[in-house]
Amino acid sequence: MMAGYFRNEKFMDTIELYHRMRSLGLKTDSFTCTLALKACSSLSDVESGKIIMRNAMENGLASDRFLGSSMIKFLVKFGDIDEARSIFDELPCKDVVCWNSIIGGYVQNGNFHMALNLFWKMLGVGIIPTQVSIASLTQACGGIGNLELGKCVHGFLNSLGMGFDILVLTSLVDMYCKIGDVESARRVFDRMPTRNLVSWNAMISGYVQNGFVFVGFELFRRLVLSGCEFDSVTIVSLLQGSAQLSSLDNGKVLHGFVLRRGLQSNFIVSTAIVDLYAKCGDLKLASSVFTRMKERNVISWTAMLMGLAQNGHAEEAMRLFGQMQEEGVVANVVTLVSLIHACAHVGSLKKGRSVHGYLIRYNISFDEVTRTALIDMYAKCGKLDSAKRVFDDRLKSNDVVLWNSMINGYGIHGHGDKAIDVFNQMKMEGIQPNETTFISLFSACSHSGLVEEGMSLLLVMNEDYKIRPSEKHFACMVDSLSRAGRLEEAEALINQMPFAPGNAVLEALLSGCRTHKKIEMGIRTADRLLTLDSMNPGIYVILSNIYALGGRWNEVDYVRGLMRKRGLRKTPGYSLLEVNNLVHTFFAGDNSHPYWEEIHQMLEDLRIQMETLGYYPDTSCVLRDVDEEKKVKLLWGHSERLAMAFALLCTPAGSLIRITKNLRVCSDCHTVTKYISKIARREIIVRDANRFHHFDNGKCSCGDYW
Repeated sequence: MMAGYFRNEKFMDTIELYHRMRSLGLKTDSFTCTLALKACSSLSDVESGKIIMRNAMENGLASDRFLGSSMIKFLVKFGDIDEARSIFDELPCKDVVCWNSIIGGYVQNGNFHMALNLFWKMLGVGIIPTQVSIASLTQACGGIGNLELGKCVHGFLNSLGMGFDILVLTSLVDMYCKIGDVESARRVFDRMPTRNLVSWNAMISGYVQNGFVFVGFELFRRLVLSGCEFDSVTIVSLLQGSAQLSSLDNGKVLHGFVLRRGLQSNFIVSTAIVDLYAKCGDLKLASSVFTRMKERNVISWTAMLMGLAQNGHAEEAMRLFGQMQEEGVVANVVTLVSLIHACAHVGSLKKGRSVHGYLIRYNISFDEVTRTALIDMYAKCGKLDSAKRVFDDRLKSNDVVLWNSMINGYGIHGHGDKAIDVFNQMKMEGIQPNETTFISLFSACSHSGLVEEGMSLLLVMNEDYKIRPSEKHFACMVDSLSRAGRLEEAEALINQMPFAPGNAVLEALLSGCRTHKKIEMGIRTADRLLTLDSMNPGIYVILSNIYALGGRWNEVDYVRGLMRKRGLRKTPGYSLLEVNNLVHTFFAGDNSHPYWEEIHQMLEDLRIQMETLGYYPDTSCVLRDVDEEKKVKLLWGHSERLAMAFALLCTPAGSLIRITKNLRVCSDCHTVTKYISKIARREIIVRDANRFHHFDNGKCSCGDYW
């Protein structure tokens, strides 16, 4: 009766009949327990399954190899590999099915070395492997990425006479692809006497995973022309490939296939489409597919959230996260790391803290990726003390990325000395720095005026760690010299580079020329830059500013006209401010804010108070050919001033003000913010495109060096 229920997939009835037998005092044997346990596995009823196993062991039935194998499979399926191994070791007689169950269990748990060790032990006791054994063996080889071992296994299975078995050959294709040897995978694929859809999918996904997306598409074309059907696995692989290439056109073609074949109801396919459109920057299409999905899991939500966050829509990402919570979907680490990065982008400390709290509440693992994201977020939100606490709470970690994030955090706040201290701590703990470590260090030295220290670290990098300086390293050193006004030395360093300078190096020099009013050198540098990148609007803007500094207004008009002719636009300046859990955006000269009149009046009151304290506007910051009165008016329309005035109107007296600006703070705004911090008795933190400025009682942490 139980067997009949089980064969007809009446799993609940199978389990109920087992319990009824027990309640009537009827004897159950290993076959009875095996059927009941398999029914529990099909229903994912872990508790009932454990009761059945406990009863079987109490009655001495667990030594039966058939029941033992079922118990091992059940425990493996629900993640208890240690208990499964314990049962396996106690079995007095183990057949190949028992061995396959435990070996496959270790493969599923990612313990590939243990799976391989058990396979060799199985051979040692004279058990002849089956196709299932070989499939697990090839998965283990692919998991550890050992090509030599994989080729030995290939030869071994041929000696067993399995060289024509479709399951074994498909597993070989998958193994070679995972190891990265797609040529060997293709040779196996082409020599297969017969192929099923699993074989085609293994080869297509192998090409995509190894970056040969177009070859994968060509193989898909062959599959379609051969008259074979494809499934959701095929489409998902190709969608992932299109996302890798940010190929919106390919994605739309695949979306058409999905609609024609009626695969859109498959939530895995729909999630892949959302991910593709998001990575291609078409958030409208991504949102359209996402909202139409009847079934959504955490991966679907994460794909949409990541798309919003990575495309600069941090606020929308946070709103979607709120909706996700309302629908009872528990976020995973990937979701939360994406949100942390979004909070860092807009400087939203409150939301960043709430995500950190979510991690703690749901006991989500604080791995190195999560900690790195939190350190970066707190640093970019101006809370270095919180970043340092997260860094100090780490377990002993060899992850250089984690250390780099702390060095970079100190750097953007102008604490070059502390960044160097972290580097020295790295050396003491035996952590090997990488290229990024030194880029962060050089940048930290640059923002702190530690020119000589940066030059010394350049020698350490080259001589002690044998890391050859890249363009990014040279760009940091040129930036450091340029900020310090040592422009001739910076130009000499560029001429001594072992390769031709690229954009990053020349842009660093050009920025220094603008700051220190080196007109001729700036023009010369801009000309070199434009030969490399004639469509970069930033170069034209700086060149225009340099001409304006020299009062050469005809040239200014010519450069701006050239920009218009080439369809280039200057990046508009804006500032972000979080008030009452909402992020407000202010653009330079914008009067569209609902509180515009109050903001304007607040700025006027501040200006009068500042002038009584000795403030005089620095109109050299306004690089426009207009009269002084107009220049002053333009200065008072700068976005960070609008944000500060709004903060003073809408936040409690004495509370901290945090502002994020997308461009470099001009010298007059820097002076004004120092005055406002003194008049309003507020600490003001401004994060601009280069670094952080902490204003308090009329002084700035940068020491007027930025």
